[in-house]
Amino acid sequence: MINNDSLFLPEIAEVVSTRQLTDMEKYFELRPKNQKEFGFNPGQFVQLSIFGIGEAPISISSSPFNKDSIGICVRRVGDVTSAIHKLEVGSSLGIRGPLGNGFPIEEMIGKDILFIAGGLGLAPLRSMISYVFAKRNDFRRITILYGVKNPREILFVDDLEAWKERNDIEMDIIVDKPDEKWTGKSGVITRLIPPLTLEPLNTYALIVGPPVMYKYVLLELKIKQIPENHIIMSLERRMKCGVGKCGHCQINGVYVCLSGPEFNYQTLKFLSEAI
Repeated sequence: MINNDSLFLPEIAEVVSTRQLTDMEKYFELRPKNQKEFGFNPGQFVQLSIFGIGEAPISISSSPFNKDSIGICVRRVGDVTSAIHKLEVGSSLGIRGPLGNGFPIEEMIGKDILFIAGGLGLAPLRSMISYVFAKRNDFRRITILYGVKNPREILFVDDLEAWKERNDIEMDIIVDKPDEKWTGKSGVITRLIPPLTLEPLNTYALIVGPPVMYKYVLLELKIKQIPENHIIMSLERRMKCGVGKCGHCQINGVYVCLSGPEFNYQTLKFLSEAI
């Protein structure tokens, strides 16, 4: 399905399954009706369209080794995403992609990987986590940190439970505003970073979350002396058309949808207003 037409002309995809994750987030498995393989790299995204309403960029959340379909996690925040939430199994929608550049996998082989996800940021990181698990021998230490505002916003609960059972990774979850049922750690996600013992030159940190989170996570990673080019961040929230035509995601001449959405901090720090 990767061809020039797919960048501009939507193809038709069918909803093959749905799963309500939270009050605001819903997971969809989509399969192209042309039955072509859908190859993508972790960190890439697609443009989903509801004809007559519009389209929106959505990160791919599923394993890249499943070529028959893709999984997307959609937060209901506007007309397009609200319309997507109403789709049922068997419904159709438009899809363009995959678009953008994913995570720098080749650079990270043989390194420690630190995943830092805030809220919905777990959705795009889930694809890379699936890749790392499938290629576990290609990587060293794997650490997953996940923070949310409250327990009701925790995504992919089944996945998190399964990851906790693994003895070849480390994982920690924190909730900013716990309820009476929450028995885990409480506070902001940056509280989970200082206790970590890291090998800076051998560590890549992959960060996806709300913009306000980035500033404080970066401060903690600087204290840990993680090299700036080993800190990978996503700017996906700025995107709109996905192909560098609308200019919505342009930052000082750089188009996030074309050059990103994944960037290393060494590049981003020279782009004013990027973070």
